[in-house]
Amino acid sequence: MTYRLSLDPDAFDAIDTHVHVQIDSAGRRALPPAFLEAMDRYFGQSDPPLDVDETAARFREQRVAAVVFTVDARTHLGHRPNSVDDLVAGAERNADVLIPFGTVDPLLGEAAAHEARRQAEELGVRGFKFHPTVQGFDPSDPAHIPLFAAIEELGLPVVVHTGQTGVGAGTPGGLGLRLGLSNPALLDDVAARHPALQIVMAHPSVPWQEEAISIATHKLNTWIDLSGWSPKYFSEPLRRAARSYLSHKMLYGSDFPALTPERWFADFAALDFPDQAVARILKENATRLLGLQGR
Repeated sequence: MTYRLSLDPDAFDAIDTHVHVQIDSAGRRALPPAFLEAMDRYFGQSDPPLDVDETAARFREQRVAAVVFTVDARTHLGHRPNSVDDLVAGAERNADVLIPFGTVDPLLGEAAAHEARRQAEELGVRGFKFHPTVQGFDPSDPAHIPLFAAIEELGLPVVVHTGQTGVGAGTPGGLGLRLGLSNPALLDDVAARHPALQIVMAHPSVPWQEEAISIATHKLNTWIDLSGWSPKYFSEPLRRAARSYLSHKMLYGSDFPALTPERWFADFAALDFPDQAVARILKENATRLLGLQGR
């Protein structure tokens, strides 16, 4: 089974670049129960998780294409996540609406780079997802250069969580998770070392939004996705950048199921962005990043 990119961007009104699939066909979940329960409380989420086929049906109905992924934090959390192979097989069944990203555990060392190559070359993933806080790694650590170099050589983008997270929120010690690992400033080192690697700084980077904007302004190979927060909570510097001088580097994302596309779109419309910025954010920039031009 190999995913083959066949999605037609003209068939959709938007491309959601940040969608989690939290369960696989064997019932394996993305995170241990305590972490999922804390995240559900934080976001007020109580619905059962959707598998990849259910996710595809929901986004197809919305006329929104979706980049789907999970997060492999097996070393740090002692929990094997839902299967990437299963996720990619589901994306292949729904290739009209889904684009699968892979994930590898950076703490596996040399094996992480090998696994990234396997997922790209054998499964056909179109990028990779990382969450430094959940995975327990510092992306600027030179130990991870081989992993990022392998992905750079493959010519695939990475989406990296930045800022605050709902995982572990409201628990004693945050279940041991360190927010500082998701400071976007750590990705400046990665962007400098790997100039051909396209790096998406996921989410408004609370409380480090100015750092993310600075990096996106300075490094050509960096982007910001606007997922995980209702647009009505965007900071004024982020709104200003997204509507004007960085509109060509901003990506729509929901962070589904934490935030629904319906709520994101409604709150974004209330910001009254210029038409050109809206077109770029909702679809044009993702089309460019994901290599969908001419399809």
